Amino acid sequence: MSDTGSSTKWLTQEAHDRLSSELEYLSTTGRSDIAKRIEAARDEGDLKENGGYHAAKDEQGKIEARIRQLTELLRTATVGEVPEATDVVEPGTVVTAKVMGDEEKFLLGSREILADGSDLDVYSEQSPLGAAILGLTIGEFTTYTAPSGKEIDVEIIDVQTYRP
Repeated sequence: MSDTGSSTKWLTQEAHDRLSSELEYLSTTGRSDIAKRIEAARDEGDLKENGGYHAAKDEQGKIEARIRQLTELLRTATVGEVPEATDVVEPGTVVTAKVMGDEEKFLLGSREILADGSDLDVYSEQSPLGAAILGLTIGEFTTYTAPSGKEIDVEIIDVQTYRP
């Protein structure tokens, strides 16, 4: 696997294609549809008490934020094959770990990697847990500080290749 760096996100080709399609839709049809809804609501009169207008403007803000997020992600992402697990925790692998005594299984990387319908939890490499375990191998222990300030014990039990 190529070096993804600490600020670069890794995406499968499938995830990249799916996100590119979402960006294309939001940038064209999504923007057009919300502009029509805003215009229709504006034609209803007084904007101060026009719930439909304010709801449409809120939705427009969310669409624009998602467009910016997708644009940045796709611009900076490293696209490649699913990394074959080598018993080392790295972005794009499924990790089974004992966290505070409870076994958890999760994907390390971007939530955007997940295939539709997956119920797998995701932790980014920049999260406290992700940063603590990145580079560890099966059987290694570490601790990290949770946002609450509590020290959390972690043991790596297994590292697998992510299969979307």
